[in-house]
Amino acid sequence: MIKKVIVLLSVLSSLLFADIYALKPIKITDDISCVIGDINPPNKQNNGFVSNMCYVNMGNSLVVLDAGPTYIFAKEFHKLMKKEYPNKKISHVVLSNYHDDRIQGASYFKELGAKILGHKTINDDIKQNPSKFERMKAMLPKEIYQKTEVINADTLVGGGYKIKGSKKTLEIIKPSKVSEEKSDIAVYSKDDSFLFVGNMVFNGRLLSYKKTSNIDGWIEALENLAKIKAKYLLGGHGKNFDKDSYKASLEYLKILRNDVKKAYEEEIDIFEVKNHVKTNKFDYLKHFEQLNSANISTYYNQLEWE
Repeated sequence: MIKKVIVLLSVLSSLLFADIYALKPIKITDDISCVIGDINPPNKQNNGFVSNMCYVNMGNSLVVLDAGPTYIFAKEFHKLMKKEYPNKKISHVVLSNYHDDRIQGASYFKELGAKILGHKTINDDIKQNPSKFERMKAMLPKEIYQKTEVINADTLVGGGYKIKGSKKTLEIIKPSKVSEEKSDIAVYSKDDSFLFVGNMVFNGRLLSYKKTSNIDGWIEALENLAKIKAKYLLGGHGKNFDKDSYKASLEYLKILRNDVKKAYEEEIDIFEVKNHVKTNKFDYLKHFEQLNSANISTYYNQLEWE
């Protein structure tokens, strides 16, 4: 009987102290490891972990690419890093844009003394979109959301800014003025031939074109990133990270722009325009039906207000 109680207490203890997110890193290069988020929107099953994050060994420090959806996520992400690099401090956390799934763990890293770096427009994006930070607060259990807060970036940069380590240098790239969001940036490690491009590239699910997006700028951004010819290119969603992983996003945006604009110029009603947009070749992507319809309507409405 005593043995059974001891075993039960041991099991309960292990469950109590188990990691919530159970992060599993993939090794992209010797110095870059990433975790791949769930392909679905934030929900109680994935606890808001829906986007990709990475950490880079700079030699004398680590740099984190995006901070994750919650304080607890960031803490577990740090725990993962310490297994591989037990004695390295985190010098910077780079936020690829202002979305809740990417920035809400930043306060944890700030407590460690890391610089929180984002594009010079990111704090304005945070200020102007307070509703963006309500969904996880309302959806996630208090024990998972606890200590999570939205903080501003303390280091604001433009394209061309460089983070220098003893082993390598990371360059911040601003491939266009506005793509999916004003604050979108990419991070490039020439030494690893690796590009982290955040929400400018989606894999496995259709991209989301928002009221704040700019289709010409987004296409320009992807074409400029393609010119770098990196061996590895990881987007914000999906597990693909080969050199061609951006192509589906780029092709979809070009078809969306061409067909919606043509339908608009021909005065096709917004309720009929979907039948004139040839994006069905992407219907293998998750959430296609919902997102494709929304993308078409959003871009059509932008044309109405130009």
